[in-house]
Amino acid sequence: MPRVNRAIELLEQDQPIYYHTTQDLTYEGGKAAAATWADFINVDMEHHPYDIAGLSKFMQGLADAGTTRSGHRMPAVIAVVPVTAKEEYIIRANAWMFTQV
Repeated sequence: MPRVNRAIELLEQDQPIYYHTTQDLTYEGGKAAAATWADFINVDMEHHPYDIAGLSKFMQGLADAGTTRSGHRMPAVIAVVPVTAKEEYIIRANAWMFTQV
């Protein structure tokens, strides 16, 4: 059975994966991102606004755009949250961010 996105398939084959970073967290931005050349999309909320509503709109646009050029449902998306992760207690105190994402 094929994967939802190409990135996991490539990693299973020990192949490199390439990414594109976006901050256009809109429905239209998601639709446009579905045609990306990249294997996954990086959403950086560590150095840019922590925008869960925008991420939700972006993901909906990505899903509504249809299949990718490789025939997968959508590109993988990795959201980077603003947590330093230096200590376990920091992760535990900020777990709500991971839950929202």
